[in-house]
Amino acid sequence: MKTIISKDKLYAHLNDESLRIVDCRFQLGNPQFGESQYIESHIPGAVYFDLEKDLSDEVTKHGGRHPLPKIEDFQRKLEEVGISTQTKVVAYDGGEGSFAARLWWLLKYVGHEEVYILDGGIKEWQASALPVSTEVPTYSQSEYRIELQDDMLATVENVRQAVKDRTVTLIDSRASNRYLGVEEPIDKIGGHIPTAINKDWVEGFQDGHFKTPSEQAERFQEFSKDEPIIVYCGSGVTATPNYIALKEAGYTNIKLYAGSYSDWISYDEHEVEIGRN
Repeated sequence: MKTIISKDKLYAHLNDESLRIVDCRFQLGNPQFGESQYIESHIPGAVYFDLEKDLSDEVTKHGGRHPLPKIEDFQRKLEEVGISTQTKVVAYDGGEGSFAARLWWLLKYVGHEEVYILDGGIKEWQASALPVSTEVPTYSQSEYRIELQDDMLATVENVRQAVKDRTVTLIDSRASNRYLGVEEPIDKIGGHIPTAINKDWVEGFQDGHFKTPSEQAERFQEFSKDEPIIVYCGSGVTATPNYIALKEAGYTNIKLYAGSYSDWISYDEHEVEIGRN
């Protein structure tokens, strides 16, 4: 797989100077959790990126619960930890895959070539008794050249057009009960964006590991490999594993609606659907 790296392969390259490891652990509803876990222990050499401080911007009326960070802020963070365009980056989280996938997507969006996700996260790393550290490393500042990949991002205008024309497939990556509007524990309105179909992001994993490209292809077999697809979730985080799954399966025309459902319902004029299409 192009995106996923095993714990054994990472361990073999742990001391590579061209490698930077990023701890992305986070817990929704408990924003201090990830950093406290990082301080307690982390993969040696890893730096910490916080979902809400580093991988998101401040919440406003529109943009969703986790708006994309300002590009200049994200660039500054990369430079502070010594990441340049030539750096190999490995992101990990607690094993969920979604927080690491958010960093993966952002790095690809700014034009980064070599970025990977640690399969199984730190949970698998620790289960294999691989080394951890409490040392918070410092690195020389780098210079990062941004090359935005605008074809990766869907705007709210793109989604409105997709709903109107029905020429683009919308994939809702949330759990089915949220998609159906049966329950909505986070957002103020239940349901989904009209015309969207449901592909729960957790179905891309088995026993804590990303499924193989062929298994991912089976999940999306009703779509052609070149048809335009926009993926979304509640706030643009858990849709990123589906984005990766589609890419791994060979799909070529994928965009992320970063604002996702929480952005969609921030517009009073937008309709939502309840139940299955």
